[in-house]
Amino acid sequence: MQFKGSAHRYGRDIDTDVIIPARYLTTSDPAELAKHCLEDLDTQFVEKVQPGDILVAEENFGCGSSREHAPIAIKAAGVDVVIAKSFARIFYRNAINTGLAIMECPAAVDAIGQGDVVSVDTETGTIVDETTGQTFTAQPFPPFIAEIIEAGGLVNRWKNKLGQQ
Repeated sequence: MQFKGSAHRYGRDIDTDVIIPARYLTTSDPAELAKHCLEDLDTQFVEKVQPGDILVAEENFGCGSSREHAPIAIKAAGVDVVIAKSFARIFYRNAINTGLAIMECPAAVDAIGQGDVVSVDTETGTIVDETTGQTFTAQPFPPFIAEIIEAGGLVNRWKNKLGQQ
């Protein structure tokens, strides 16, 4: 899968309560969650993000409570890929299960600037900061994870496999 968009940079230890505050957990509607994505960290995030954009963060992205609402909110807000130095393990799994592409690449995070245009090829693990011309390599998705992401999440993958869509 290939993605291309503008980078939105954030720091380390961005927890799930910052990604989608607990006061909005009364809904699982992606469109409603998207309206409040990162609002306690960046009140302008939802207004700035365009479909296909890329979120770039430091270490330990998605730490805190285990909630599927966090990757759902990010994806529904228009972000196609999150690139971070590291992810909380439960967030990593929830992101894959909900069809949000995530890549660990510390060198890319160090180099990509706010607003840079970035392209990502998850099949090869190639990340290109098209603004600066720098290229980075992350671990590509194994085929089964790529299949989950392409299907839009684990449930959709199984529906496809079982012929229920």
